[in-house]
Amino acid sequence: MAELKSDNLLEMMKFHLTTDAGKKLTKKIGLVYQLNIAPKKLGVDEVTYIIDLKKGDVIKGEYEGGKPDVIFSFKDDDFLEIATGKMNPQVAFMRCNP
Repeated sequence: MAELKSDNLLEMMKFHLTTDAGKKLTKKIGLVYQLNIAPKKLGVDEVTYIIDLKKGDVIKGEYEGGKPDVIFSFKDDDFLEIATGKMNPQVAFMRCNP
């Protein structure tokens, strides 16, 4: 499995979901997100993360609770830039869909 720059960020997200603020977020949103993150090129060596905002957990690997509510695919660098507020998600979408 590929090493991603995003791995640390997703571990921090997992920790955040155990806090009171994270529990409120989980209760408010209640959806399951699947992130397919590729080191360089979409569809190649992707690592799958599940952000389960029904249970308040982040899991590296496939979702075993049925079908996720939302699926996103990112290049690793783009995901980090979006997550840290350095890139507008619409810009990332346009880069992937010329």
